[in-house]
Amino acid sequence: MNKGLVYIVEILASFIVAAAIGHVFVPYMRRLKIGQHIRGEGPRVHFKKAGTPTMGGVIFLLGTVVPVILGAFFGLIRRDAWLATGVFFAFGLIGFIDDWRKFRLGRSLGLRAREKMGLEILAAAVFLYIWRMGGSSSSVIVPVINRQIQLGALYPIFGILVMVGSSNAMNLTDGLDGLAAGVSAIGLGALSVVTLAKAGLEGAGGLEHLAPMAIGAILGFLMYNRHPARVFMGDTGSLALGALLAAFGMLTKTELLLLFFAGVPVVETLSVIAQVISFQLFGRRILKMSPLHHHFELLGWPEVRVVRTFWLAQALLAGAGIWVMSLV
Repeated sequence: MNKGLVYIVEILASFIVAAAIGHVFVPYMRRLKIGQHIRGEGPRVHFKKAGTPTMGGVIFLLGTVVPVILGAFFGLIRRDAWLATGVFFAFGLIGFIDDWRKFRLGRSLGLRAREKMGLEILAAAVFLYIWRMGGSSSSVIVPVINRQIQLGALYPIFGILVMVGSSNAMNLTDGLDGLAAGVSAIGLGALSVVTLAKAGLEGAGGLEHLAPMAIGAILGFLMYNRHPARVFMGDTGSLALGALLAAFGMLTKTELLLLFFAGVPVVETLSVIAQVISFQLFGRRILKMSPLHHHFELLGWPEVRVVRTFWLAQALLAGAGIWVMSLV
């Protein structure tokens, strides 16, 4: 079968699976009354979203794994793809535990910060250990100048920082209907270009098939998460998506290009850091509220406009990342 047709089938299959799961999952969560708790310090317009079903990341997690298992029977899914799928689910499980605690305790915070961080570091460390057992490179490629920097024994520390940082950056991005899901799909779309280029040269360990499967599942989830959202992905989804992007970056040796492929989450994180530093040093805030998407909301932008603008920004950043990659 033509490779292009295979990728289209993979996207459609995962989309259908995720959409079907969501059709059952969303009403079920409503019956259980497992809804989102809204932080009191957030924009007041969000208070009306209280009670919307959460943990929706389960939809695209399962929507990805079913096609992955089917693809394995046809020899499409190999070692790297299994590794990425494994860490995708590991971080999703951490998020699920966090979301479940929020529901059980009836508050907007689940796992304690040190508990969540410890589990994330553990999951990232296991991923890196298994990957490096296969003889993975400990170098980082610097784009444009095409220079490799050997990190040696420091690479695991770098890798953990990339994965945990990406995961939590996506968690910060998940604040508006469809925002994190759309940004992730665009980032994975750009990374699929990377994996296809790699597959043509030396093989991509099945990542070239995992990418369209994940994209299709995310698009299936967006049927329920677009504004007005009928379900939120919760930490179950945001932590998993951030980890998946990081895994693709490391497995394709494009770690530094994640600054482009996950550009919006990076900017969202920087906005929080800048807000904290400004307040601590000067006693004033540079934004009306952080992360950055809340700043635009408080400027009076409708939620849909903010989301579409951020999607466009991510698309432009992803395109820039592909262009920079072409210079390597």
